[in-house]
Amino acid sequence: MISASDVKRLRDMTGAGMMDCKKALTESGGDFDAAIDFLRKRGQKVSANRADREAKEGVIVASVNGDASTGVILEVNCETDFVARNDEFQRFASEVAGVALNGKPGDLDALLSLNLPDGVSVRSRVDELTGKIGELIGVRRFSLVKAPTGGRVVAYVHPGSRLGVIVTMSGNGNLDDVGRDVAMQVAAMNPVATRRDEVDASVQEKEMEIAREIARNEGKPENIVDRIATGKLDRFFKDNVLLEQAFVKDSSQTVEQILRAAGSSVHGFERYALGA
Repeated sequence: MISASDVKRLRDMTGAGMMDCKKALTESGGDFDAAIDFLRKRGQKVSANRADREAKEGVIVASVNGDASTGVILEVNCETDFVARNDEFQRFASEVAGVALNGKPGDLDALLSLNLPDGVSVRSRVDELTGKIGELIGVRRFSLVKAPTGGRVVAYVHPGSRLGVIVTMSGNGNLDDVGRDVAMQVAAMNPVATRRDEVDASVQEKEMEIAREIARNEGKPENIVDRIATGKLDRFFKDNVLLEQAFVKDSSQTVEQILRAAGSSVHGFERYALGA
């Protein structure tokens, strides 16, 4: 009996698909070395040989559907920057974004099971490209977002495709232009949340404790340590919460002030940096 954990172990070792791994283990009677040989004989030799290699290069792709109601951002990896700039690799990444937008998979396994425009599954194309290009290829992660009613999803990918952002917007005016400004803000300033009440309580407490310790080390009286820490936390919010950050195009105003003037609101964002 081939267990699910054995199938997962072989998949982790080889990068092959779950069903392929199960079949290989079944055919080899549970012998892992024989199962790897089985996979290699079926065109997955490079995946097995390179299972111990790291795919740290690649591209970030961000895209939205025709009415901008849904957006996707994803990371596709390879081993070298040379391959990341390869037209075939970049075309594959764009096609994966397209099937993710259309298929709306719930997780990475579901995405890998979807078919590309030519009818080949994403998982099979990963194996095919790994063998053809000679490097470990992989879809590492993705996020799908929906715009609020009447709103839009706006995507921005920084030149070089190593950093990308999608934001959800609503309001009046040109949401694409405002959304691009917000997305570029997120790309440049890497906020931890859109609003301060979205910052995890553990993060807030950590910042408070650090501030308390600094105050004590500076010899501040204990009765004002919490007040000092609260002020430091407020500074943390201004530096790290999107709406409270100084706008990168005009530091005299916050992002919230810019949005209010444009009659627009930002509801959330996803920011992907290659390898982060």
